[in-house]
Amino acid sequence: MTHSHNLLEVKDLKTHFFTRRGVVKAVDGVSFHLNRGETLGLVGESGSGKSVTCFSIIRLVEKPAGEIVGGEVLFGGDNLLDLSEKQMDALRGKNISMVLQDPMTSLNPLFTIGFQVSEPYFIHQQLGKKAVRQKVQEMLKNLRIPSPELRVHEYPHQMSGGMRQRIVSAMALACRPQILIADEPTTALDVTIQAQYIRLLKEIQQQSDLAMIIVTHDFGIVAKACDRVAVMYAGKIVESASTMELFDYPTHPYTIALMNSLPKMGAKVKRLYTIEGQPPDLSALPQGCSFAPRCPQAIDICSKEYPPQSIIRDGHTMSCWLFEKGN
Repeated sequence: MTHSHNLLEVKDLKTHFFTRRGVVKAVDGVSFHLNRGETLGLVGESGSGKSVTCFSIIRLVEKPAGEIVGGEVLFGGDNLLDLSEKQMDALRGKNISMVLQDPMTSLNPLFTIGFQVSEPYFIHQQLGKKAVRQKVQEMLKNLRIPSPELRVHEYPHQMSGGMRQRIVSAMALACRPQILIADEPTTALDVTIQAQYIRLLKEIQQQSDLAMIIVTHDFGIVAKACDRVAVMYAGKIVESASTMELFDYPTHPYTIALMNSLPKMGAKVKRLYTIEGQPPDLSALPQGCSFAPRCPQAIDICSKEYPPQSIIRDGHTMSCWLFEKGN
């Protein structure tokens, strides 16, 4: 389905890693769209292809092993996969920015906070030192960092985990990008700081009509922050719906299993629900549906052919033979 008003449209994206053990199909035909002011959640177990999908969008897949082998990433009328490296350098940080899950790996311990937050302004806006200094302090203030005029002279190790996460967000948002990709941005934070950080991102989004992609395995974050959700498994999107729809009517067996794995307040159980087995080896994917070996509802065809995408209702799609057979 084509959405002419989409800010970003990913079509049949495929990213493979060529290793000694074989070809790892980390992203294997992913398609989704993102509108202005909208938040899309990418959820799934570790190794399902969420982060590689995001790195592929901004073409930061590690070479030479990693390669985008197919698909389109449409933004502003251009296919980003066709742009030169120089054109991508001009776009990253200015139009599309990314926040990684561990701020300590994003921040250089040898440079001050002020120096690191100022880089996007120097690179993309060519401002003078005085103007940059003012913009850096304004951005830190917008991210609720107290005493920004003092913080600019400090180093990453002098900040708490929550402060460091806000610093890398300030770097990502400095040039007012249209899209922010947040790769598990709350993993290193405690629950209280997580809530504050997500609330802050939503406030910034409302002020600037920012579109966001949030990668997470936490359905609590999805419920608080996301408008729509795409559930990934073994490099593919197996189910996609609005957040409310997905919580009310999870349909794919994998989505249902993820939901059942969540602890429920007030429920007394001897043992939490677990999904049997392990995610598949992406260099040796089983024939048919990749979830079939772990699926308690698998039928004969599941191990032979991958199911087509079915429309459950408007905006809710799913790939599972159970729905096909049910129809």
